[in-house]
Amino acid sequence: MKTQHQITVQAIRSKGCNPRLYVYVPLALASAIGLEAGEKVQWTLLDRNTLQMERSDSTPSPAIKKTPTSKKK
Repeated sequence: MKTQHQITVQAIRSKGCNPRLYVYVPLALASAIGLEAGEKVQWTLLDRNTLQMERSDSTPSPAIKKTPTSKKK
């Protein structure tokens, strides 16, 4: 099965820190491969234009649950 998803690499710039680059996995792609939040993956550089992502053998961390915030009166 071949599918393509175009994404944009984003930069996070904090004061006093070097910029960090982030790549987000689209939900449609994550769903197609069963990728879950907290799951560990490893990136392998195959050549200058190709990154390969592999799952690690460890089990995924439980998802972080948000607690409801109280409303101010």
